[in-house]
Amino acid sequence: MRSEYTVTQVNAYIKNMFTQDFLLKSITIKGEVSNCKYHSSGHIYFTLKDRGGAISCVMFRGDREKGGLKFDMKEGQQIKASGTVDVYERDGKYQLYARKIELDGAGALFEKFEELKKKLEESGMFAPEYKQPIPRYIKTLGIVTAPTGAAVRDIINVATRRNPHIQIILYPAIVQGDLATESIVKGIQTLSGTEVDVIIVGRGGGSIEDLWAFNEEEVAQAIFDCPVPIISAVGHETDTTIADYVADRRAPTPSAAAELAVFEYDRFIQDLEDYSFTLHKCVERKLHAAKLLCDGYSKSLRLLSPMGKIKDRLLRMDQYEDALSNLMKNRLQAVRHRFLIDTERLKGLSPLDRLLGGYSYVADEKGNNIRSIKGVKKGDELSVYVSDGIISTVVEDTSKEKW
Repeated sequence: MRSEYTVTQVNAYIKNMFTQDFLLKSITIKGEVSNCKYHSSGHIYFTLKDRGGAISCVMFRGDREKGGLKFDMKEGQQIKASGTVDVYERDGKYQLYARKIELDGAGALFEKFEELKKKLEESGMFAPEYKQPIPRYIKTLGIVTAPTGAAVRDIINVATRRNPHIQIILYPAIVQGDLATESIVKGIQTLSGTEVDVIIVGRGGGSIEDLWAFNEEEVAQAIFDCPVPIISAVGHETDTTIADYVADRRAPTPSAAAELAVFEYDRFIQDLEDYSFTLHKCVERKLHAAKLLCDGYSKSLRLLSPMGKIKDRLLRMDQYEDALSNLMKNRLQAVRHRFLIDTERLKGLSPLDRLLGGYSYVADEKGNNIRSIKGVKKGDELSVYVSDGIISTVVEDTSKEKW
């Protein structure tokens, strides 16, 4: 009859075999750190791997506090872990119980990551001047990620919750493994030729190996060349990839990427209503102010009416005309009075009045008055003016009289 054993019995038997193996009791294993997690209890759980395989490891809090670990262990580090390989009976799983961990140089993937990061940074692919702004209001959202899994569900749920009218185009990409790089690049190039306004490129969390496709130069170049703004959402908040540096915006998680890309429709409608209310109030204030101004102009126009000014000018013209007429009359009267006085004076000096009194007036040929015999000589023609005419005469002789 065949023997039958329980799972517990088999696990205990295997554990006993491990315990009796001298090599496994004190062993040092070299490898690259992956899936490193610091538990709240103080224990550290991680995986050591190389190109051919991987082994689960744990370092208990007690060994850590005794100086078994003197640095912060991170993804990609190359380390040497010394301890015991034993079986965890409950799960039937063997693992390394590390008592001492030392650095053994940077991990290959970590070195490759830093090398590519430095290269792309020097080429300017991380420069802020090349970052495209994320549109505030989008109609169509593109997603490059695995068609199944939490990441795509989170993005769709958050996007449709924020805006039920959003259109989503999903490119079902391979995001892990040897074919992931080509698939992600093709997804970005395909969606960039559609009507999408923003593209989210990403996946859920995982080890550095799981996320490695987003650290490839081909993916970085595709993101940089894409004419459509891209939001990178790879892994958890603590995960950082080359895609995060090249993308126009980095989101800590896929859900956060959807929050960044899709505006909240209800808030948008509320903002529109607020803007409409504010606009109407502003227009009402403007119209009220314009009406008050118009009323003021109307009153001013009545007071400053052109007809009123014309009537005022006509009255002033009449006043000016009367004043001018009076001035002219007064001036003429003064001139006439002065003329009469001058006339009387001229009459007193008039030669005619003298001639009427018996006097005469003698002038030579040029009309010069002859007042002395010295002004004439024999033979000169003279004119003698008397009261009733002129006597023409010729000088025969002159004699000087003594009076």
